Amino acid sequence: MTSVARLERRLGFQFHDRGLLKQALTHRSAGQHNNERLEFVGDAVLGMIVADQLYQRFAQANEGQMSRLRASLVKREALAEVAHGLSLGDYLILGEGEQRSGGHQRDSILADALEAIIGAVYRDQGFEAARALVLRLWRKQLDGLTLDQEQKDPKTRLQEWLQARGHALPVYEITRVEGKQHQQVFHVACRVAALGRTLVAQGGSRRKAEQAAAAALLDELRE
Repeated sequence: MTSVARLERRLGFQFHDRGLLKQALTHRSAGQHNNERLEFVGDAVLGMIVADQLYQRFAQANEGQMSRLRASLVKREALAEVAHGLSLGDYLILGEGEQRSGGHQRDSILADALEAIIGAVYRDQGFEAARALVLRLWRKQLDGLTLDQEQKDPKTRLQEWLQARGHALPVYEITRVEGKQHQQVFHVACRVAALGRTLVAQGGSRRKAEQAAAAALLDELRE
């Protein structure tokens, strides 16, 4: 089985024009025929599909609530999580510089490529095919949505908790980075000086480590 066929199997979708899939996997560092245009289309298609799902699932939600829920599903971290689940990094076509710097596992590149794949599916077989793909890949996230937290990330929730009590915002600092370039683990400290609290957490990217530290510190403060 070719690598393209393996990815199609993971996606649950078979392209009529596999050239579209190749283009979707090609980062701009690898040449002019890259995935940026498909990413543009995929971003719009994904946003529409998610918005429609939220409209159907949350009949009592107002525009602001639905906007925040949509943002939680289409932000870079959410896209990268789905991409990692597909092992999408194994299929990316990158220039030499991006290959050396670990681009295959970089959240921003993975997120862009996933949007480009959605755009490629739309261009290949239309909106309903793209809709079926998105609903399949985002099933877990969609089913787990609630209006209670509106899916605010831990950093946002910690910031709001502190501001509500008149405290300054937390400070995040990388304390250590381990591992090879493409498999790095970041250790980040989250400090709230006014409360004399510091907590360190780790993650596969700086942002993930910051979110983990914020979540842990928020849990500690609430206790």
